[in-house]
Amino acid sequence: MTRTGTAARFPGHTAADDDVSKRLLDSAATLSYDPATEIDWEAPLPDGHYGLNPEWSTLYGTRLWGEMSEEQRVTLTRHEVCSIMTTGIWFEMILQQMVLRDQYLKDPGSAEFRFALTEIADECRHSIMFARACEKMGVPQYKPNRLIAQAGRLYKATARGELAYGGILVAEEVLDVMQRDWMRGENVLEIVRGTSRIHVVEESRHMKFARQEIRERLRDAGPARRRAAATGIAAGAFVIVSSMVHPGVYRAAGLDIERAVAEVRGSEHRRAMMRTSSRHLMAFLAEAGLLTRASTAIYRRIHML
Repeated sequence: MTRTGTAARFPGHTAADDDVSKRLLDSAATLSYDPATEIDWEAPLPDGHYGLNPEWSTLYGTRLWGEMSEEQRVTLTRHEVCSIMTTGIWFEMILQQMVLRDQYLKDPGSAEFRFALTEIADECRHSIMFARACEKMGVPQYKPNRLIAQAGRLYKATARGELAYGGILVAEEVLDVMQRDWMRGENVLEIVRGTSRIHVVEESRHMKFARQEIRERLRDAGPARRRAAATGIAAGAFVIVSSMVHPGVYRAAGLDIERAVAEVRGSEHRRAMMRTSSRHLMAFLAEAGLLTRASTAIYRRIHML
């Protein structure tokens, strides 16, 4: 492999790695969106449209779902999608800090550096887009609980290299599969379909960048480092996935929170949907040598495997 000039200071980086970043920059130059103009923020919201495909609701397929009125189902899905969006904003803020720290003092003339900053600019637009969508739907912010918030603070402060990009990839891959369904949902609000389309297109570049960074950082890694990275990424996945839907969404739909949470925990349909959304991610982690006995146990606990 041909080492680039940057590689003298950051071992492992090659010309082939830089070519990936160059192609992603070209893609960003030709296919990027401005949510402020691409989405009709003034359009009214049809009363009977869901916030996400019913199949992606945490309660779909449970006994409680069968007892709910259609109005409750619509309300629940709108609050669920906004909970996922606000979790996305929270994690995008973590992501931006990790990427900025990773690029600190790197060559600003390199394609890797320029794409990293392009990704951060994308994430800023996405966060504003999600915030506006939730405001439009009249749904309040759903914050992670204090323990999860502190875990996120620790993760963004300590995660480096493959651990940072692994956490980024987990969040992006899981949401990508969900949003590909939402953007095609005929009964889903157009504002959700539109934000999903934008996010899917632009996040596809972010996922390629994260996968490339993980491969690069682990190129010369030994077994101990891979095991540590595998466990750390799985721990990050646990924090992200367990925070996506806040229990407060059930109260908003007029449901008993305790019963709703219990039915979600026992839902085989929910488990199957989580495995579906994690399929591509698990395949990549296996390829990268990041599925160990310890990490697999964590993924099984949150039904990603």
